[in-house]
Amino acid sequence: MREHMREHMNEAMNEAMGEEDEEAVWSGSWVSQRLGVELVGGDGLKKLLGLALRRNPKRAHLLVSHVLGKHVPQKPSVVYGHGYRLGLRVRDILGREEAARAVVLGYAETATGLGHSVADGLALAPYLHSTRRPVDGVGPAGGFEESHSHATSHLLLPEDPGLLAGEGPLVLVDDEFSTGNTVLNTIRDLHARRPRGRYVVVALVDMRSAEDLGRLDVFAREIGTRIDLVAHARGTISLPEGVLARGRALVAAHEGEGTAPATAPVAAPVPARPAPGRTRSRVVRVDLGWPAGVPDGGRHGFTPAHRAELEAALPAMARRVAEALEGNRPAEFGRPRPHPAGGPAEPCGAPPTPALAAAVPETNGSTKVLVLGFEELMYAPLRLALELERSSGTREVRYSTTTRSPVLAVDDPGYAIRTRLVFPAHDGPADGPGERYAYNVAGGGFDAVVAVVDSAADTAALHAPGGLLAQLAAHIPHVVLAVVPGYLPAGRAPADGLPAGRGPAGAPTAARAPGPGKEPMLSEPLRGPEFSSYAPDEVGWLLQDLSDVELEAPTEEREEAIQSGGAHYAESLPVEYQPSDAYQALFHTALETSAARIARAVGAVTGTVLAEHRQRHRSGTPLRERRPVLVSLARAGTPVGVLMRRWARHRHGLDLPHYTVSIVRGRGIDANALRWIAAHHDPADVVFVDGWTGKGAITRELTAALGGFDGFVPEIAVLADPGGCVRTYGTREDFLIPSACLNSTVSGLVSRTVLRTDLVGPHDFHGAKYYRELAAADVSGRFLDTVEACFDDVAGAVDDDVNHLLAEDRAPTWAGWAAVERISEDYGIHDVNLVKPGVGETTRVLLRRVPWRILARRGAGADLDHVRLLAEQRGVPVEEADGLPYSCVGLIHPRFTRGATGADGKAVATL
Repeated sequence: MREHMREHMNEAMNEAMGEEDEEAVWSGSWVSQRLGVELVGGDGLKKLLGLALRRNPKRAHLLVSHVLGKHVPQKPSVVYGHGYRLGLRVRDILGREEAARAVVLGYAETATGLGHSVADGLALAPYLHSTRRPVDGVGPAGGFEESHSHATSHLLLPEDPGLLAGEGPLVLVDDEFSTGNTVLNTIRDLHARRPRGRYVVVALVDMRSAEDLGRLDVFAREIGTRIDLVAHARGTISLPEGVLARGRALVAAHEGEGTAPATAPVAAPVPARPAPGRTRSRVVRVDLGWPAGVPDGGRHGFTPAHRAELEAALPAMARRVAEALEGNRPAEFGRPRPHPAGGPAEPCGAPPTPALAAAVPETNGSTKVLVLGFEELMYAPLRLALELERSSGTREVRYSTTTRSPVLAVDDPGYAIRTRLVFPAHDGPADGPGERYAYNVAGGGFDAVVAVVDSAADTAALHAPGGLLAQLAAHIPHVVLAVVPGYLPAGRAPADGLPAGRGPAGAPTAARAPGPGKEPMLSEPLRGPEFSSYAPDEVGWLLQDLSDVELEAPTEEREEAIQSGGAHYAESLPVEYQPSDAYQALFHTALETSAARIARAVGAVTGTVLAEHRQRHRSGTPLRERRPVLVSLARAGTPVGVLMRRWARHRHGLDLPHYTVSIVRGRGIDANALRWIAAHHDPADVVFVDGWTGKGAITRELTAALGGFDGFVPEIAVLADPGGCVRTYGTREDFLIPSACLNSTVSGLVSRTVLRTDLVGPHDFHGAKYYRELAAADVSGRFLDTVEACFDDVAGAVDDDVNHLLAEDRAPTWAGWAAVERISEDYGIHDVNLVKPGVGETTRVLLRRVPWRILARRGAGADLDHVRLLAEQRGVPVEEADGLPYSCVGLIHPRFTRGATGADGKAVATL
């Protein structure tokens, strides 16, 4: 690092801290006063952090860093300086020789730039950051879960597989160290593959509670390694009881105030017009002259040699941006504009929209410039902003990035997120379309903004009305777009040779679909008896038939691949379980004894749906046009959807359309299936249906997935909601639903769904298999008919249940989530995805995964007979427990590899 650059960073950091001292109001006081949330630590803690409210069912609060450069625009020297100084401290701890052997790993999306800055401080260390963007042709070297995040799955995709295979220290960098779960999950995953003698955990702030303080040392002793921790500041956060529910209520109250501007699709406290004296701008593009062969960041690895090449090119790239920011009126779109100095600024190629058609005054040397990065792309725009700041004598430069994190905005000096710009995702994310955000940008007094994205994100959606550029142009007079070439790992084909449906950096190209009149035709739904044993009018399957493809893999192989990050669970199928005679007899007994209870729950949830569905339509809409469209989530939702359809016909004379679509945890809902439904039905009529809730993962997945689709209501109707995850249910008791006892033979002989890029193209539905060969064992029809035979017997009780449900507060409580997290910690699992709560999910663990142990609520009766039988067959212990909100909980074997032992020390049995 050049000495004058280091001096510049030190001066800026001291100046920034001085500015904080002058602040009259702490940017966390609004949340603290309303929720009782407190930061406990030295005075410096509040200089670093403010508070905001998440729109996230897992955490009410968000610690908002003033120096990270994510949510709060900050001087780039301050942002870079904090990471660089942490890197220097790590180098001092390790010593030069060990620092030269180290690898730095940062966390997506928030800490990608911080981790890269830490690596710069170490000087000789290569850098890698986790990513939520899968890339075709690049196999994962690991993966882990961030349980409290709104988007949990992380992938490690180094171009060089040997990057994480060395024996030197591994430095893990995150913005905050709170519970430590994410770091422990990472170390556990990587240590199992390649043990190391030393790890260093780095964070801006260490916010561990008293209970968590000792876990790191205990864990280090457990795996036989050393783990050091380096943080800029330490403290804790005090959370009063009930803060999660109170936080959700506070968010709902503020987002219901109707403050949505015309320029944003959802509420945000941002004016609908540009600031006084400004008119809407147009956008110009600048060619950075990015050095060939230098990665755009650390997604696939970034070496010290790459760093040297980038630093050599930065001055020229900054000059190009500075020239584009000089006093020139943007030319009309599509017409090249001469630059007096021969500079590179050119108008973006998209035609202007009416919203951007107003004339823009000359800026004559913008005085306050924001360099805005893009989600995981934090380091490249940060270094560009830092060079602009260093080389400019007149401009005031700030830096921040866009984000996936949904946060409430409140225009109050005591709140950390003052304004919010909302726009659609524009990089074709693997988990489907959704909203993205830029915080504290509107109203920030910026004269110009330089939006920096990678080439995978330079799509039509970026330039569309309502897209990021349009949102920026509505508030800032001068907008410059800089595109960093998306890095292709060695051996990858160029863009025109990529597999179908992937963009130039491996991202799905949903945003690049054919224009109007060119959309490919989607297939019609599959129906029985050609696909499934259900009658053709019972359900239409919006799936593609993969019955002739070999997709099954042994349970142990699937478990090892899933837990190692080598495969996603939706890329293969478990071998179809064929029950023993004793188990089949138990199923039939359970069906006979529980049919009336199931029928009552079916009637209650269907009656609630029908009663509330009318509220989705304008007054005067004919009754025949108020029919819900049932869309079951494959495959557990399908039998329930069929039963709801039968109840509506039997008791109300309504013939409801019913379809089944695929939804995959971590990948989202089948977007093509939703497109087909929207083309044939009013999305407002759609009611999503599932069998039961566990910890609510699919509920959250659906909410996130529907963010980019207009009109659909992101709610699920279920028979049983023991986890308190939905507002439309038949009961919140955790009881046996016999359709959970079996696999395809109680679900129309259809497998669970498959999502694999070599089988599912960009315009295909997700896939599934029809097991015609199992017809002799099929009990799908018997299950439906037995429950339907009880409809008349429970009709009176159902009427009472519906009236009661309509009158009570049915807001989701997420009561089960706390229990799942507690179990995960108490049993040393530290991964909520390996904890499967409820009778249905526990049964799935025993049928499809490698179980470790079963927790059964003390005194649970016949509802668990089949669980006990399956556990006995697989040699899995069943432990009675008190205080479970569920009848039982299944624990998947943690750290599984073939040959792993169960809780009792015996080898885990396979089917």
